[in-house]
Amino acid sequence: MKWRESYLDIVLVPLGILMSIAYHCWLWHKVRTQPNSTVIGTNTTARRFWVLAVMKDNDKKNVFVVQSLRNTIMGSTLMATSCIFLTAGLAAILSSTYAVKKPLNDSALGSHGEFAAALKYVTVLCFLVFSFFCHTLSIRFINQATFHINLPPNPISIANPAYGTELLQTGFLLNTVGNRLFYTALPLLLWIFGPLTVFFGFAIMLPALYNLDFLLPLKNGVVSAAM
Repeated sequence: MKWRESYLDIVLVPLGILMSIAYHCWLWHKVRTQPNSTVIGTNTTARRFWVLAVMKDNDKKNVFVVQSLRNTIMGSTLMATSCIFLTAGLAAILSSTYAVKKPLNDSALGSHGEFAAALKYVTVLCFLVFSFFCHTLSIRFINQATFHINLPPNPISIANPAYGTELLQTGFLLNTVGNRLFYTALPLLLWIFGPLTVFFGFAIMLPALYNLDFLLPLKNGVVSAAM
């Protein structure tokens, strides 16, 4: 069979994406079954106890709650802004006839042509748009959690630790999903240089994420990051 330039794109790019999907499915399984072995599961448990602690002593810790959650909201705002700026930039490149696209395509391995270039940019745009969507929803839920956590606990109303914790956990979950979509878009952004850069980008990113996602048990019950 005659070799075609598009074969590398057909094989390496989906393989890199499947590697990322498989890793995150495994990570989700670990979070559900062995939460204390992951950073996400440990932080989820910590937030649950944190909400209970601050709502019991709300008069003294209400300012502390606002300041703590404000940092998370600022982080989500920064990520959402970065996503929308990158989306606007890529959309401008996609809708133009920018001359730099031709030498990039000529020097890169993989498929060339207008359809290939459009597919590369649109794929990255989709991940960035969904990342922006998750971060904006995260800001919404965390803002709602701020109001509920600062209310005095009342067992007969909806303003109780359980509902405040649910809002906070949903906000942080959306923040995590938005970050992972953004991280996935970064190797795909290298697709303009060829499919090999995409595959090696995922191969480098996944071990780095593993070091950030998992904890290793040490002596006396102490845990540390896997790196």
